[in-house]
Amino acid sequence: MEALVKKGAAALAGLVRWVRGERVMLDADLARLYGVETKALKRAVNRNRKRFPEDFMFLLKRKEVANLRYQIGTSSLGWGGSRYSTMAFTEQGVAMLSSVLRSDQAADVNIAIMRTFVQLRRMMDSNRELARRVSEMEKRYDEQFRTVFQAIQELIAE
Repeated sequence: MEALVKKGAAALAGLVRWVRGERVMLDADLARLYGVETKALKRAVNRNRKRFPEDFMFLLKRKEVANLRYQIGTSSLGWGGSRYSTMAFTEQGVAMLSSVLRSDQAADVNIAIMRTFVQLRRMMDSNRELARRVSEMEKRYDEQFRTVFQAIQELIAE
């Protein structure tokens, strides 16, 4: 997993999923990154439940897990399956994990993940800016083409 962190934002961005309109990372992916078992990560979260309100971490419903399996293209999200609900962590939840998983690796991974979320946010902002510019150009060209069409109609009418 250390190699994945060193590869940077592109590799980590592949672990970010969209669930309920939020960018999240799943417990099993985070556990692998942090170098702990998924059950240890879940245990740490459950011991510190007050630090993980609904907007930091939420449990996936069966239908959401099935949908993710379909999107990811695997038959299961873990080779052995899980007896417990999958946890999805928002950006704030991932940041909070570093306070409950105290190790040098956890700190390094957390920094890499935070940088990834920042890059994703910047990409989304630049896409919004691009969409705004395209919309402005369409309006401007629609006006110019309207003038051209009016001129053509006048020529046809003559």
